[in-house]
Amino acid sequence: MLEVPDPEALTGAALAHIEADEFMPDEERGHAESAVREDESEALAYLVDPTDLVVDIPGVELAQASWSSEPVEYDPESMEWDLGEEDGDYEEETTDNA
Repeated sequence: MLEVPDPEALTGAALAHIEADEFMPDEERGHAESAVREDESEALAYLVDPTDLVVDIPGVELAQASWSSEPVEYDPESMEWDLGEEDGDYEEETTDNA
């Protein structure tokens, strides 16, 4: 889980990154800027290279990466996570038996 407390800063950084990419074709640049303005996960995708996240882990090779986002209510005190149907309808509950 990733919290984005300042979505405008994230979007601004992604737009600056896109603008600075001298190898990106103009047609792709326009699409990228539009996508970044509409979705924070797109902004994150332009700033974070998934390969960099796993490159130093022995025995791991990144085959594919994707990003998605949705607003959620996060309660750090809650021990119950319902990931929903899309993620296999997995639910974990922890109880304290002390």
